[in-house]
Amino acid sequence: MSAFPRAAELGLIGCHVCGLACRSGPGDECLAGGHVVCPRCGSALHRRKPNSFARTWALLIAGFLLYIPANVLPIMRTASLNDIDDNTIISGVVELWVKGSPDLAVIVFTASIVVPMLKFLSMGTLLLSSQRGSGWARPQRARLYRLVEFIGYWSMLDVFVVALLTALVRFGLLSLVEPLPGVIFFGLTVVLTMLASMSFDPRLIWDGRDTDD
Repeated sequence: MSAFPRAAELGLIGCHVCGLACRSGPGDECLAGGHVVCPRCGSALHRRKPNSFARTWALLIAGFLLYIPANVLPIMRTASLNDIDDNTIISGVVELWVKGSPDLAVIVFTASIVVPMLKFLSMGTLLLSSQRGSGWARPQRARLYRLVEFIGYWSMLDVFVVALLTALVRFGLLSLVEPLPGVIFFGLTVVLTMLASMSFDPRLIWDGRDTDD
């Protein structure tokens, strides 16, 4: 039992749209379609995001499935007078390292391999532990969720690198860089994992086994 009262015990519901803390008691709010609504923006209020587990799992699994072709298919083609080379994420990292750009290689490897895998593992851990109503390391899991949200803004770095290289090399007359289908799959993976973290309700971390989604 927590030493601090929860919002439900105080009769409060937080609006997902405008953030207003609303009273949930009878007569305190207007009703629309059987739902309590926010008096400021009119959005339906829920103590927890509806179907949060199902939506988050669906988006996370879809993102993981798209991450496979994102790594298998080439993401960038470099062409010069006597050479045409298609690079996947891994081969591109290796080429950057070999050609004297270790800093950029580390950045691309971190943004394209390490960060997505950590996001998959972190979101999977949060989902499984929350669904089981586990009380294990709740403050740490809440901080982990905030970290996942923060690094999500940097997940498109690999796509930005390809776009930047494409724009810069087009100024040259004897070489060419163009994006390939792997970039599309990687971009979709990033979008789906960001949507998954947005669909997950972090308040579920603090719920016990007797609390419904």
